[in-house]
Amino acid sequence: MYGAKEVDTNSKLYNLVREVALLANLPMPKVYIIEEEAPNAFATGRDPKHSAVAFTRGILRILDERELKGVIAHELAHIKNRDILISTISAVLASAIVYLIEIGRWMLIFRSSDERQNHNPIFDILVILLAPISAIIIQMAISRSRENFWLMKQVLNL
Repeated sequence: MYGAKEVDTNSKLYNLVREVALLANLPMPKVYIIEEEAPNAFATGRDPKHSAVAFTRGILRILDERELKGVIAHELAHIKNRDILISTISAVLASAIVYLIEIGRWMLIFRSSDERQNHNPIFDILVILLAPISAIIIQMAISRSRENFWLMKQVLNL
């Protein structure tokens, strides 16, 4: 999507990623460079054996080697914790909740008059309001609780 190009195994970036991956006891991920000036880096993959890290030219240009190792450690921590897989699962759960709410709203609209008389509308309103909020809370709770600073401390010798 970003036109990333895999780096050569002899490059400095590849060797830095390999060094941090060895410290983290992880298999070597694929390493990519994105030709973009905005400083950014990210990890992807469902597990450590099927992972990749990508860096923009901008981040490689502005960071020194120590700072870059910290960024690499941060991205490899995402891989080690399987954050991408967990985030995907939480997004699917949140989407399923929202989808069920949509079904419920249409059921409210097309309910027969007999069903309307024997049903509590307050319950319907609570479900319509609270279910999407619960989906958002689930995603928020999972997304930021996954940060792991152990590896960054090891790499930066803090």
